[in-house]
Amino acid sequence: MGNFLTPVLLKLDPEPSIPVVVLTGILLVFLILILLTVIITIQGKIFDGIAAKQAAAKEAQAAAASAAKASAAAEKAVQAEKAAQQTAQPEQAPVEPAMLAAIAGAVAASQSGPDVQAGIPAEVVAAIAGAIACMGAPEGVKYTLRAVRRAGIGGRSAWASAGVAANTEPFSGEVRNMSAILNTLMSIARNSGFVGLAQEPGYLAMIVVACILLYLAIVKEFEPLLLLPIAFGMLLANLPGSGIIHMEYFLAPADAADPSIYPLFNEILHHGGLGDMLYMGVKLGIYPPLIFMGIGTMTDFAPLISNPKSLLLGAAAQLGIFTTYLGAKLLGFTGPEAASIGIIGGADGPTAIFVTSRLAPQLLGSIAVAAYSYMALVPVIQPPIMKALTTHEERMIVMKQLRTVSKTEKIIFPIMCTILIGLILPDSAILVGMLMLGNLMKECGVVDRIQKTAGNELMNIITIFLGLSVGCTTSANTFLNLQTLEIIALGLIAFSFGTAGGVIFGKIMCVLTHGQVNPLIGSAGVSAVPMAARVSQKVGQKENPQNFLLMHAMGPNVAGVIGSAVAAGILINIFG
Repeated sequence: MGNFLTPVLLKLDPEPSIPVVVLTGILLVFLILILLTVIITIQGKIFDGIAAKQAAAKEAQAAAASAAKASAAAEKAVQAEKAAQQTAQPEQAPVEPAMLAAIAGAVAASQSGPDVQAGIPAEVVAAIAGAIACMGAPEGVKYTLRAVRRAGIGGRSAWASAGVAANTEPFSGEVRNMSAILNTLMSIARNSGFVGLAQEPGYLAMIVVACILLYLAIVKEFEPLLLLPIAFGMLLANLPGSGIIHMEYFLAPADAADPSIYPLFNEILHHGGLGDMLYMGVKLGIYPPLIFMGIGTMTDFAPLISNPKSLLLGAAAQLGIFTTYLGAKLLGFTGPEAASIGIIGGADGPTAIFVTSRLAPQLLGSIAVAAYSYMALVPVIQPPIMKALTTHEERMIVMKQLRTVSKTEKIIFPIMCTILIGLILPDSAILVGMLMLGNLMKECGVVDRIQKTAGNELMNIITIFLGLSVGCTTSANTFLNLQTLEIIALGLIAFSFGTAGGVIFGKIMCVLTHGQVNPLIGSAGVSAVPMAARVSQKVGQKENPQNFLLMHAMGPNVAGVIGSAVAAGILINIFG
C-alpha cells in the first residue's frame, strides 16, 4: 500500500508519450516541493512564536536584573575613582636593542661547540670497516688487522674476477637454445598492447581523451575529485589486454535469449578483474546513495528551512531535465536513454550515475563525463544566461536577512522529508533518505564519530571506487561515436535550461513579492553545491558590492539536490 503511485504509473504504455513524461515529471516535482514548502512554512511560524515568547521572558528577566546591577555599578565607579588617585608605579625602563643583541651573542657563543674537521681520511674509514669485519668472525676464529693500503688500479674488473672465481658457465642448457628465447619474445610481442593499438586505433584515441581529461582535472581543476579517477579508469580500460573490466558480463546483447540472467555473477566472480568488482557497486546502486550520505553530513538546510519558498526555485531548475529528455527523444534515443541523458540537467553527478546505471548502463561513461565536465563549467555557463534574463535593477535587489533556525527544526526536517518523499515516491527514497541520514547525523550532535567518517573517510573511498569504475566503462566502441557528441550537446542544453528555469521562476517570485526576491538566486536551483550558489553571489556582487546573496542562494541550491533526487525517482518509476 505504501507504493500507491506505482499502480497508476504502471497503467501507462511501456513507452509513454513525450508529453506524458514531461508533464508528469514537472507536475510531481512541483507538487512534492510545494507540499514541503507549506509544511516548513507552518513549522517555521510555530517555532517563531515559541522563540518570541522566550525572547519576551528573557527581556523581563533582564529588566528585573538591571535594578540590582545599578548599586553595584555605583560602587565600582567609586572604587575606580580611588584607584585613579593612587600614584602610578614607575614603569620599568625598556632594554636597549644593543644590549639585547649583546646578550643574544653571548648565549650563542656559550652554546657553540668546537669546530668539526671537514673530513676523515679514507685510511681511517678503511680501518674502521676492517675492524667491524673482524668483529663478525666465527666463534673461535680470530682475525688481525695488519695493514691498510690503497688498492692498485688495473687488472681484471670486479665482474671478471667474480666470474673466474665462480668458474661457472654463463648460461644453462635450456637458455642456450636461442630458438626458445626467440619464441618467448615473439609470444610476448604478440600479446603486447602495441599489437592491440595497431589492430584497433580507437584505443589510442581513447588514451588521448583520457590524458586530456587528466589535464583538465589536474591543471584546470575541473571537478578533480571525480574527474581524475574517471579519466584514469578510462586510461586503464583502454590499454589493450589489461582485462580490468568485462562489460560483456554486465550488458545483455541484443540477440540474448534470456536478458534477465545479466549480469553474469558467476563469470564476474571467477574471471572478473578489478573493474568488474568495483563496477558491481555502480550496477547494484550502492555508491551514489553512500555519496549522498556524505553530502548530507556537509549540508546545511537552515537557509532552506528559513525561506521555504526557495524550494520552488529548486523545482523550477529541474526544467532542464525534462526539456533535455524531450530533445533526446527527438534525436532518436529510447525512453530510458533519453531519461538518463536528461538527468544531466540536475547538475548532480551521483544522481546521473544512479539513474543511468539503472536505465541505460551502456551510456554510463559518456553521461558521467558530460555531467561532471559541465558541473565544473557552471561558473562559465551560468553568468551569461543570468545576465541575459535579468535587468540591472533586478540584479541590484538586496534581500532581507534570513531568520535564525532552531536546532529542533534542523532535526525535524530530514526526518519529515524522508517520510514524506518516501511515501509519495518510493523510488526516490534511497537517494533522499541517505542524504537526510547524513544531515541528521550532522544536526543531532550525538554521533560525531560516524558523522565524520561518513563525510570524510567513507566518502573519499567511495568517490575513488565510483570514479574508477565509471571510467572503466568508457571503451572506444561506446565512447567514440556520434552518440557521445549528441549527449555532450544535450548536456549543455540541460544545464542551460535548468539555469534559465530557475532564473525565470525567480523573476516571477520577484514580481509576486514586490521586489523582495533577487532573481539571481534562482540559478542556484541546479544542484551543483555550493558552486552554483557562489556564482549567484559573484554575479550579484558585481552589480552591487553591498549585496550578499550566498546564504539566500544556498536555499535553492540544496533544494535542487532534493529536486533532482525526486526527478530521478520519477524517471526510474516510469522507465525502470
